[in-house]
Amino acid sequence: MDNRVEEYIRASAGSTLERLLTLCRQPSVSAQGLGIHECAQLVCDMLSELGASVSTTPAPETGYPVIFADFKGRSDRTVLFYDHYDVQPPEPLDLWATPPFEPTERDGRLYGRGVSDDKGSIAVRLAAIEAFMRAGDGLPCNVKYFLEGEEEIGSPHLASVVSEHADWLKADGCIWEGGGVNWQGSPTISLGLKGILYMELVARGPNRDVHSSYAAVVTNPAWRLVWALASIKNPQEEILVPGYYDAVRAPTDLELEALGRIPSLEHEMMESLGLSQFVKGVRGADYERRLQMESTSNIAGIIAGYTGEGAKTILPEEAQVKVDFRLVPDQEPQDLVDKIRAHLDNQGFTDVEIAWWHGEPAGRTNLDHPWVQTVAQAASAGFGKETIIVPSLAGSGPVYLFTHELGLPVSTGPGLNHTDNRMHAPNENIRLEDVTGAVLCAAELLERASQL
Repeated sequence: MDNRVEEYIRASAGSTLERLLTLCRQPSVSAQGLGIHECAQLVCDMLSELGASVSTTPAPETGYPVIFADFKGRSDRTVLFYDHYDVQPPEPLDLWATPPFEPTERDGRLYGRGVSDDKGSIAVRLAAIEAFMRAGDGLPCNVKYFLEGEEEIGSPHLASVVSEHADWLKADGCIWEGGGVNWQGSPTISLGLKGILYMELVARGPNRDVHSSYAAVVTNPAWRLVWALASIKNPQEEILVPGYYDAVRAPTDLELEALGRIPSLEHEMMESLGLSQFVKGVRGADYERRLQMESTSNIAGIIAGYTGEGAKTILPEEAQVKVDFRLVPDQEPQDLVDKIRAHLDNQGFTDVEIAWWHGEPAGRTNLDHPWVQTVAQAASAGFGKETIIVPSLAGSGPVYLFTHELGLPVSTGPGLNHTDNRMHAPNENIRLEDVTGAVLCAAELLERASQL
């Protein structure tokens, strides 16, 4: 990489941080419709200031802007950056040490909603582009920047946008949101994401809350949900829905080898979470395989009856539970909804409704694709440590649209994530020491991609 570019990056860490602070001061909560249009305009202005050709299109129904930005480079190679400018709701607010939309530095970290997920990635990538524009001879390759504002609500309209703009989205490789370092400060890249099926189950009882003495003769909808949930997963963590695992694609030998090379850092995670062990006592490669490669069923929240302080003896009118299933290739959400519905009916829970659901399949790039080594080498150069390659993240996102529909190799890349970043939770944070390394990674990537 051009020495002038590297020197510019090292000297401008403060302006990179200031760009991130500006982004994070602007709320952009897609679930609540808070500040979305204002944040989209802010991102567009930042892209335009760096010389991009910028356009937007409203997502169907919500109208949240989808952003397209084009930067021309010296070679004919093209890197596609995917990011999202929306963030998770900040609640519960009382668990934040400082206000979520007033990013605050303390003890070597920056705290605020979106600093890691995903505005940190935006700031880092813009900083790398700026360095080539201001200190070098322009970008070494073409860059297309694609940003959406619905990722945190499941990207419900992204498929139609990607289909409509498939020609514009063509590239030699895609860098997904995220990327960062592990507990030991080693850069990590991930080659895919699990899919997700999120649903709400509802059981209804009497037409109003009644005195709990009627439990002798009136069916309690909360118990109906508890029993229905128990029929879905047993204490051995096995999902009992017939056919649930039928489509699961087994990990390849290369993926299993990669899992075995990931440093064993579960102790740090257990300590961070205040746990004494993980599910089924898994450690080492078994921990990584379960985390990255296995499908899950999780209860995200239950609402029923009286949950306030003190006692109130009622039998509730209604009970609701939110459940998410993390999916692996080649599980399909609609197929699993049908199987879960049939399972509930067969178990005698025809009264338990699937009130609503949304989902997306998993996506994953093959470990032996040349793009993987390009990104890994760039990350190693940026942080000065060997890159850890993770076959798939445990979380979900619409990566399948890019790997399957567009046929692109995809990897997470330069970002500010770290293992204790608390994304989606109160006190989300980044480590300030990672900022320069992440920008260097992004710049190295663009340089190396130009030579593909």
